[in-house]
Amino acid sequence: MEQPDSTAEVVWHPDADLTRSSNLAAFMQAVGIESPGTDGYDQLVARAAADPQWFWNGVIEHMDIRFYQPYDRVLDTSKGIEWAQWCVGGTTNAALNCLDRHQGAAHDAKDAVVWAGEDGKTRRWNYVELKAQTSRLAEGLRALGCGPGDVIGVCLPMVPEAAAALLAIVKIGAVVLPLFSGFGAHAVASRLNDGGAVAVLTVDGTWRRGKQYDIKGTIDKALPDVPSLRHVVVLKNTGETVAWNVDVDHWWHDLCADRRDDAPTQVMAAEAPMMLIYTSGTTGKPKGTVHTHCGFITKLALDMGLCADYKATDRMMWMSDMGWLAGPILIYASTLLGATIVMAEGAHDYPDEGRFWRLIQDNAVSMLGIAPTIIRSFMQNGGSGVENYDLSSLRVTLSTGEAWNQSAWMWMFEKVCRKRVPIINYSGGTEIGGGIVTGTVLHPMKPCTFSGPVPGMGADVVDENGRSVGYSGTGELVLRQPSIGLTRGLWNDPQRYIDSYWSRAPGIWWHGDRAHIDADGYWTILGRSDDTLKIAGKRTGPSEIETLVMATGKAAEVAAIGIPDEVKGESVVLVVSLMPGIDPGSGIEKILSGAVVSGLGGAFRPSAVLFVGDLPKTRNMKIMRRVVRAIYLGDNAGDLSSLANPEAVERLVAVVSDMTRTRSLTGERAHD
Repeated sequence: MEQPDSTAEVVWHPDADLTRSSNLAAFMQAVGIESPGTDGYDQLVARAAADPQWFWNGVIEHMDIRFYQPYDRVLDTSKGIEWAQWCVGGTTNAALNCLDRHQGAAHDAKDAVVWAGEDGKTRRWNYVELKAQTSRLAEGLRALGCGPGDVIGVCLPMVPEAAAALLAIVKIGAVVLPLFSGFGAHAVASRLNDGGAVAVLTVDGTWRRGKQYDIKGTIDKALPDVPSLRHVVVLKNTGETVAWNVDVDHWWHDLCADRRDDAPTQVMAAEAPMMLIYTSGTTGKPKGTVHTHCGFITKLALDMGLCADYKATDRMMWMSDMGWLAGPILIYASTLLGATIVMAEGAHDYPDEGRFWRLIQDNAVSMLGIAPTIIRSFMQNGGSGVENYDLSSLRVTLSTGEAWNQSAWMWMFEKVCRKRVPIINYSGGTEIGGGIVTGTVLHPMKPCTFSGPVPGMGADVVDENGRSVGYSGTGELVLRQPSIGLTRGLWNDPQRYIDSYWSRAPGIWWHGDRAHIDADGYWTILGRSDDTLKIAGKRTGPSEIETLVMATGKAAEVAAIGIPDEVKGESVVLVVSLMPGIDPGSGIEKILSGAVVSGLGGAFRPSAVLFVGDLPKTRNMKIMRRVVRAIYLGDNAGDLSSLANPEAVERLVAVVSDMTRTRSLTGERAHD
């Protein structure tokens, strides 16, 4: 019941030149795997599982991860795999690998950051300028008394200084705490407080859809609730007047004035924390994941440098936010590999719907990070003129966030990739420091799927008792071995770490996603386990139901949720955003319900179909199904701080209230 279409056809094959010239093929050859294709990749995954020491040593050596003091042992599990230690005895710094290692006039002159504002303004920093900006900020932070081990928040929009901030903080040995630039004061304060932050780097304001947003004001409101916070460094971006506290506030340009361009990089233990980044749980306070200097950088070298084939000659655009994992990945991976960051402040479709495509065209973007939800929004707008833009610079696209549905994936492949460029599907999480499953440029592509697990993760799909389900099986996504990118616990909360990920079966990381492996070995992520529905005893992921609804061509987006049912245990409710021109009163409910019944059977007939203009989403474009379900049932929706569109919650509450009132008047059961 839960399985996706295993008969899907392969629609893209890598050509021989792409395979031979790939970073991954070069790595496999270097470690003694002769086949550069999928058979060789399978050998790599198997050998990495059998001998993780060999594998991670190979990645570090091949990708030239630098150390001041070489490590004695790459992996130590003497405290249990839950508390694995990496690069034991070594010293390094993320800034050593992302900036200091790069030498030479040709590299220094190339673009490091290319930025575009909504108003058409542009800025460029080459690597010399990025190094100088990073050095000056590092020295400014040192002058404030910040140093090794101090936690420093970063609440910045997508501006070039955000790259300098992430690099300068780790350069002095402090710990980066990225914050979503759209957070309210409470969300900012809770994270800064939990981290014990001593400083925060922010901005007077930012632009989004032509409107100014006061970020400094948010920090000011949070400040009284963060007793550890001593300094607020403010970048002038919009030029608007802001409130000023002379005891705490510092202008960025004043702090960096007359500082040296070649500040020294702090030598750090390889396992010293370099980033504290929070992920929202379905219950309780956000979880602080901890990433280290050796761990996060090496994981990026594997995921981005090898699996995604990111090269120094590439130019990557990923319209996310520094507060989500994609933001730090963009900055640290690009500089690690010596590539170019293409950064855009504001909305992807403002001041006109074609902005996204124009950014790709005008900046010769070759690596594109994308979320399926953005593609569905383009489909809803008729493509936003995609056919009018030259996208020939694209070489690889990288997809993460929401699960794909077939129509959106094919639209992306045909309209954006022009049937030429691969879509590297990539999924993992903040706790992972990157991906668990991925595509590669070595593998043929089936729509919506992953080629397989990332090597070195020990990924598996298991039943409720932890037994592998094998090909054609569906179950829980787990890790059977530690990974160098895995969070080193949760910040000051070791028991919650064990309870959240390691407590269901000895020695197994339980990730919280449901997954399927088809008969050909392709993987599909079906959604969060918390979102899984169990209808009349049959478990299914929401994505399977949503795919059927999307296939009608009537829906732009849909969230399928399960609600209590006296007979079935749970029944299905659809919350739908319709395509333009589709009238919710024209029998559309019957069409959508019929699609679900036709695909899954009568037991899955929706008990209700609600129509909304937009669904609640995080800034990295994940639909918040738990929020939708809580609102429908009248429960506490929990932490909403990560929502990009909180107005969607208010509208959904109104729609549910109208439905409840109507049913009360007509005598229907509220959840019939």
